[in-house]
Amino acid sequence: MVKPVPFLLFLAYLFIFSQAKSISPQPQLLRSFKIKDTQTARSCSYTVKIKTSCSSTSYTRDKIGISFGDAYGNQVYAPRLDDPSSGTFERCSTDTFQIYGPCTYQICYLYMLRRGSDGWKPETVKIYGPNTNWVTFDYNTFLPNGVWFGFDLCNSASISVM
Repeated sequence: MVKPVPFLLFLAYLFIFSQAKSISPQPQLLRSFKIKDTQTARSCSYTVKIKTSCSSTSYTRDKIGISFGDAYGNQVYAPRLDDPSSGTFERCSTDTFQIYGPCTYQICYLYMLRRGSDGWKPETVKIYGPNTNWVTFDYNTFLPNGVWFGFDLCNSASISVM
């Protein structure tokens, strides 16, 4: 015979968790962000794939910078990824970059900085390095001008590792 109270608790548990929806982290504005002095250590190579949204402007002449790292304070920084003459960051395109910087463990934060008046909407940013699996950050929103904008998931299990 099933006891009514534990059985009802079990049903309530099933109902609550069957209604739960997955919430993807959204990029956040970072008012204060400091680039670390360790950028002279260029001992690891990272592959960064940035997909520009099909709802972005057709192209951008804006200056695009990137910084990413791990939970241990290791930080990789590239002040400029853009190159308007080469068609970088055109609508519906994917651009691949090799970035060199200090070695990291699993990458858990990513911030991008856009400076200019054209606007630009990245869809996803994927990063791979020697001590890390592919990690994907889903932006799918226009970057604001002149501020670091992105994700810090170092204290979360919300990053997508492939």
